[in-house]
Amino acid sequence: MVRIALLVLLLAASQPVLAWSGLGHRLVAALAERHLTPEARRQVQSLLQGEADPTLAGIATWADALRDQDPDRFRATSRWHYVNSPGCDYVPARDCPDGNCVIAAIESQRAILADPSQPLAARRDALKFVVHFTGDVHEPMHASSRDDKGGNDYQISLRTDLQPEAYARKHYVDGVMATNLHSIWDYYILGTLGLDLAAYTNRLDALPWPPATTPLSGPTAWAGESCRLIETRHLYPEGHKLDRTYLDAMRPLAEQRVRQAAWRLAELLNTTLR
Repeated sequence: MVRIALLVLLLAASQPVLAWSGLGHRLVAALAERHLTPEARRQVQSLLQGEADPTLAGIATWADALRDQDPDRFRATSRWHYVNSPGCDYVPARDCPDGNCVIAAIESQRAILADPSQPLAARRDALKFVVHFTGDVHEPMHASSRDDKGGNDYQISLRTDLQPEAYARKHYVDGVMATNLHSIWDYYILGTLGLDLAAYTNRLDALPWPPATTPLSGPTAWAGESCRLIETRHLYPEGHKLDRTYLDAMRPLAEQRVRQAAWRLAELLNTTLR
């Protein structure tokens, strides 16, 4: 227990996690791609020609990968992954200065994507950003009203058999992961089910489409939904020790947010690329 407590303290200095793990982002993208119109699909294929994996799932984590691939660009865009709104009441001048939040990033990058006069490289990057940030804004911890860096400062001791991602393995001791609430939502809730991308996409796509009670709306409304879910669905647990019970209880909500993000992403691309 002493070792675990020390790891929890050390975690505060570790790198923060961004929303939805690779699996979560790829689920949103793969599910959305199944519901593109023929014209939107054609334009996506054209824009992604030459990519190592020229699919929406293949580029879904690019905005996070910039951390290692292009640190300067990642620093310039890091605030595009989230928004904090006190009371879940979004005020652009206060919560998104200079357009540096996930709401404004979706809107500005969609405008670039929609403009055929823009350079191909700019439109390709805009597509990558739109795919990623649409996933981000549906992850509740990325649109919070709390002052804890989207749950990164809310420390958790999680008993789990799921191996952590490579950067966090030093915090995994005797089946207990010293982590935080953001990482719980980012990685463990979806990952613990043990399905690969294809199987998980098929599972979610077998449910009614579009997801029930999912208005199309726009990124401001999507962020508001995420923010309010934190309190109404009691995402913050009582205490800081968790096991699979919490993960299993929260997975239906996480899957619902993935499906809502996928439907809205598909509709956004269908109306933008036509």
